[in-house]
Amino acid sequence: MNAERLLAHYHEIADAPDAIARLRRFVLDLAVRGKLVPQDAGDEPASELLRRSDKGRPQASFKESRTDNNETSDPEYDLPANWLWVRIGDHLELINGMAFKPTDWKPSGIKIVRIQNLNRPDAPFNYCDPTMVRDRFLINDGAFLISWSGTPGTSFGAFIWERGEAVLNQHIFRCDFRLNAFDPLYLRLAINGRLDEMIAKAHGGVGLQHITKGKLEALLIALPPLAEQCRIVVKFDELMRLCDRLEAARGDRESVRDRLEAASLTRLSAPDSETFQADARFALDALPALTTRPDQIQQLRQTILKLAVFGKLVPQDPKDEPASELLDKLLAQKSKGQRGRDWTAGMSDARGQMFKAPVGWAWTRIADTCERVTVGYVGPMKDQYVDIGIPFLRSQNVRANRFREEGLIYISPHFHKKIIKSALVPGDVVVVRSGNVGTACVIPETIPEANCSDLVVVQRPQCVLPTFLCFYLNSLAALHVEAGSVGVALTHFNTKSVATMPLPLPPLAEQHRIVAKVDSLVALCDRLEANLTATAATRRRLLDALLAEALAPTDDRKLEAAE
Repeated sequence: MNAERLLAHYHEIADAPDAIARLRRFVLDLAVRGKLVPQDAGDEPASELLRRSDKGRPQASFKESRTDNNETSDPEYDLPANWLWVRIGDHLELINGMAFKPTDWKPSGIKIVRIQNLNRPDAPFNYCDPTMVRDRFLINDGAFLISWSGTPGTSFGAFIWERGEAVLNQHIFRCDFRLNAFDPLYLRLAINGRLDEMIAKAHGGVGLQHITKGKLEALLIALPPLAEQCRIVVKFDELMRLCDRLEAARGDRESVRDRLEAASLTRLSAPDSETFQADARFALDALPALTTRPDQIQQLRQTILKLAVFGKLVPQDPKDEPASELLDKLLAQKSKGQRGRDWTAGMSDARGQMFKAPVGWAWTRIADTCERVTVGYVGPMKDQYVDIGIPFLRSQNVRANRFREEGLIYISPHFHKKIIKSALVPGDVVVVRSGNVGTACVIPETIPEANCSDLVVVQRPQCVLPTFLCFYLNSLAALHVEAGSVGVALTHFNTKSVATMPLPLPPLAEQHRIVAKVDSLVALCDRLEANLTATAATRRRLLDALLAEALAPTDDRKLEAAE
């Protein structure tokens, strides 16, 4: 057996996403294949054990009963010389539970065991009146049970009941032993080691599935010598305790990483912190070592965007033209030829919103930084789609700071001209109105002409860079929605919500520096994420190889690793 190599390389695979779960399955596979403990030539062979246990039984002999079912076939791996394949039905009498209706449930009485009570110790019980229960449906501690109905991977399997007197429902078999060839603790392992085949024989929909009594009775399981069964159980329990410790240690490591990362990001998100520069240096230097999961990278991305729109990502330059002057120039241009609705007419200025803007910045509203804020086409579209034509964007094409081409549809040039109000050109910013409210992206140069529906459109931004505006919308817009400062529900944005949203506007030169810095840091995040993905894939491949090697039979024939 090559299991020692697996343990020698454990530190290299320990952080694989499913390492502990696969190690548990690996140990179970070793147990039921005769690879967990050495065989002892002095043990009574399984054939003698079976013959002695079968002596005097009135049913057909083992060989006869095994060959009378055409569905039964040997598993793909060989067993040790002193083991045997046997059928579940030759050793267990399967007695189905009792059918219950919700009207049978009572606030107290005798516990009803459902499949969730087998695999989830914290699952609450239902109760029924004891007088309605026949003795054959009752169980107590030590009862051997098989769940034959449920969700694959969570509900099927064998269990030994240890929670007092109860009554079974109809999706669980109580198993009475016909023979004395199996130690119950090992039999539970033997059946659970064949769950893949049990699931393969089940029928039903995507959710709840079932295996029939006949197919379950015909399922083959491995019978070792009785003494070896006891050794296997002891070794299996020892290794499960080791897995428990490994899992707890991994949980502790993740918890420490999460706390360190959360503390770092929290300090960065406090824009007036006197220790900001030191905090920023620590975060950028240390967070790559602390990030081990994709969700942590996403948190880092969001922190970078918040720093950008708080004015904390790049230094201010007193030589920059102040944002207030940019706004005055645009206001003068608009007064000569206003297009569309004036959303901010009569509204108070936006100064003092959310945080104190850095020197040179100005609080304004989005509508005052662009040529126009409008909405995408609203109306029937059933007969307007064509195979080739003008790109027609919908919310599924808008991702945070990224245009998504997948799922892009088209309309005819004629229809595009009819709804020209919602036409799009490169540099326009589109904002999702419902669903992922406030998600925004810039129309790229690769889309020279387009149209849209169910999106708010910021057309021709003048004194705000489209990319900076998207940074703001994708980082802080949700805060405005939650605070009620834009007057809409969390589930829906309208044109006025975007047009009147307060916006902290930096000088144009600083916007360019911010965008360049964000791009470089996001590229770093992309590399971190790619490294995480590559590292996880490498760990998984190593784990696959080690499991396959550890499970390989003595003739070096490679078997598929436990999945």
